[in-house]
Amino acid sequence: MIDIPKLLYEICGNEAVYDPDCELLESGLLDSLALIELVSRLEDEGVVIHLTRIDRQLLKTPRSIAKLVSENK
Repeated sequence: MIDIPKLLYEICGNEAVYDPDCELLESGLLDSLALIELVSRLEDEGVVIHLTRIDRQLLKTPRSIAKLVSENK
């Protein structure tokens, strides 16, 4: 199982990502470069996410990303 908050912390470097409802996009923690890094790291774990095919809201919080990952594994 992928530890999404830990992965986000490694990418963003901010402990706020440990809050499952942290607004990643609105706060700027998950900017375009961090998003590419996240998708790349998830692909390394066998999870393929097509950014052009998903709703941006699915990347809004650590909780929503964890749900997306669990549905795409």
